[in-house]
Amino acid sequence: MRQFHLTSLRHIGDVSGMTDASNSILTQLPARLKEARRAQGLSLDAVAKLSGVSRSMVSQIERGESSPTIATLWNLTRALQVDFAGLLDGASEAMRIEVLRASDVPTIDNLGTGCRIRILSPPEEAGRHEVYELVIAEGGQLDSQPHARGAREHLTVIEGALEVMSGDQRQALQAGDTARYAADVPHRIAAQGDVRAFLVVQDA
Repeated sequence: MRQFHLTSLRHIGDVSGMTDASNSILTQLPARLKEARRAQGLSLDAVAKLSGVSRSMVSQIERGESSPTIATLWNLTRALQVDFAGLLDGASEAMRIEVLRASDVPTIDNLGTGCRIRILSPPEEAGRHEVYELVIAEGGQLDSQPHARGAREHLTVIEGALEVMSGDQRQALQAGDTARYAADVPHRIAAQGDVRAFLVVQDA
């Protein structure tokens, strides 16, 4: 854990006294503290015992109803085993805009017939929440085997027309239409003309 001198804490004082430039960090603290607690699998009572901060105060801080002092934050971060400075710095990091340029988007050309798949979701979301752009030539199709039990797909047609099949069900879609369907059965997307669509795959 990064060391933070107590003399610095005394000079900083209360988080609620931060400058306007740091207000955005303050608004991120409740969610970040709650996330850290859940990541450790700790209850509010457990955090209270480990940190010496009352359960009601921990709950109020997580709900954004109370602005913690630096001393309180210090005790909470030690109990949650997270870096104090990183907790504050990380909020501004989370607000940065991550850009993936068109030329860098991973693309798959060897699945389906006449189908190009661009992977828009980050790698760490694979198997949970995946986002794709589909570009399918006229007469092309994408056949998929069943995903995990309970998985669903959300397909939105941007350009063109297609037919989507899920199990023994099928629907025709036009530009602007969205279909939501089971993906834990064999399913197919078949283009009727050139198609561009966005596909979201969600596992249960």
